[in-house]
Amino acid sequence: MDEVFKALADPTRRALLDSLNEHNGQTLSSLCASLDLTRQAVSKHLAVLEAAGLIATVRSGREKFHHLNAEPINAIADRWINRYDKQRVQALADLKIALEQPMTAPEFVYVSYIKTTPEKLWQALTEPAFTEQYWGVTLDSDWKPGSTVTFTQAGVTIEDPEQVVLEAEPGKRLSYTWHTFTPEFGKAFDFDDEWIATAAAEPRSKVTFDLEPSGDLVKLAVTHDAFPPGSVVLASVSQGWPHLLSSLKSLLETGHPLPEPA
Repeated sequence: MDEVFKALADPTRRALLDSLNEHNGQTLSSLCASLDLTRQAVSKHLAVLEAAGLIATVRSGREKFHHLNAEPINAIADRWINRYDKQRVQALADLKIALEQPMTAPEFVYVSYIKTTPEKLWQALTEPAFTEQYWGVTLDSDWKPGSTVTFTQAGVTIEDPEQVVLEAEPGKRLSYTWHTFTPEFGKAFDFDDEWIATAAAEPRSKVTFDLEPSGDLVKLAVTHDAFPPGSVVLASVSQGWPHLLSSLKSLLETGHPLPEPA
C-alpha cells in the first residue's frame, strides 16, 4: 500500500489518472498531449503508477495502451475506510468510485496480485466448485479451444453454440466469449426487457485471463473487450468485475469469498 499512497501523492500522477478516467486506454503520445512534460517525464510517472498497480498496460501491435486499475483502491478501501470516520477519507472513497465508473474505452482491464499458484488460480477460474463460491456461477466446459461454455446462475442455464473457448493454456491464459443475454437471465436479475434487448443486440464480447507468476504471488490480468461504442454490457460488467475479482482473491488467500454487496 505504501507504493499506492506515494504514487497518489504526486499531482502529475493524479492528473494522469484523471486523464485516463476521462478517456481510458490512452497511448503515451495522447497522455503527453494533455501535459506540459517531456515523453521521458511522463513515462517515468506512468512507470510509478504501473508499479503501484494503479494502471495496467495492454499492447496491441506496436502501441501500448494505458488503463485505470481499481484493484489497489479497492484494497485500501477494504482495509481502511471501515476503520475510520468516513468523512475523513471521503476523498479516497470518491477516487475509488471514479475508478470504478464505466469506462469510455470499449474494454475493461483489471490487474490483481493474488497469493496463490498458477495451478490453483486456474482451478478457481474453471472449476464449478470454485466459481460458485465467489461468483455464484458455474461454468461447464472441457476448456479446449472451440468447445462450448455453459453458464448457470440463479437457476438459469445459458447454452449457446457461440459461447466458446477461444484460448486455453492451463496456468497461463484463458479466453472465452461472453454469455448470451436471454429473457430468463433478465428476469432472474431484474433487468428490464429493453435493457436485455439492447444487450442481446450487441456483438458478443470476450473475456481473457492472463496468469503470470510474480514471486510468491500470481499476477492476474483480466481484459473484457470486443464491445461496441456506448455498450450497455460494458457499463454493467465494469461495475461487477471489481467485486467479483476481489472476492476471488479473498477466497484463494483466506478460504472465504467476500459477502455480496448490499
